Amino acid sequence: METVIGYTAIAVAILIGLGALGVGIGMGLLGGRFLEGAARQPELAPMLQTKMFLVVALLDAVAMIGVGIALYFAFANPFIGQLQDALAPVSG
Repeated sequence: METVIGYTAIAVAILIGLGALGVGIGMGLLGGRFLEGAARQPELAPMLQTKMFLVVALLDAVAMIGVGIALYFAFANPFIGQLQDALAPVSG
């Protein structure tokens, strides 16, 4: 039982950490490419900015979905119920 809780805590930490790392790298690349595009063609900067903000919102949505799944595993862990069901005939 304790190992399931421990492994779940490690999985939650990895899920949140890698999600944040991926979004950070993605936003860095996106911002750099936006600045390059705006420097090459300044007249397209407003259109590029609109598209950049749309993609940033989608990137943040991916991170928030990962956090939601991680919090689900942290507070309503379905694996503990399955473990208790599997061990019930042995102890009873």
